[in-house]
Amino acid sequence: MKLQNFFKLLFFLLFFLLSLNSVAKESTEDRVKKLTLELRCMTCQNQSVSDSDSDFAKDISKIVEEKFKDGLSEKEIKIFLTDRYGEYILLNPYFNSKNLLLWLFPFVLVIASMFVFFKKIKKK
Repeated sequence: MKLQNFFKLLFFLLFFLLSLNSVAKESTEDRVKKLTLELRCMTCQNQSVSDSDSDFAKDISKIVEEKFKDGLSEKEIKIFLTDRYGEYILLNPYFNSKNLLLWLFPFVLVIASMFVFFKKIKKK
């Protein structure tokens, strides 16, 4: 009787450990998918790494997965990739002084267009 209980306990413990491993693996896969959706494939036309089938995209996905397994955070992986490939690899570039014109130009263009539009209306 005691041996049977021991095997039941062993079976449940083994099942529990295997389920934890699969949950951790899914979590890593989800994190890789989420991050690769934010990265640009350098060989495709404005396509994310996750959506691309190119060899470059597959290599980047492998690098991201390895970095997650090494314990790096999403921010650290982005920094690693931007140091290696430049900021162009990010679909949403950082908001910093280098990119200030990139982020503000659409607003400046709309304001300038409105100014010209209203000036022409006022003349008529």
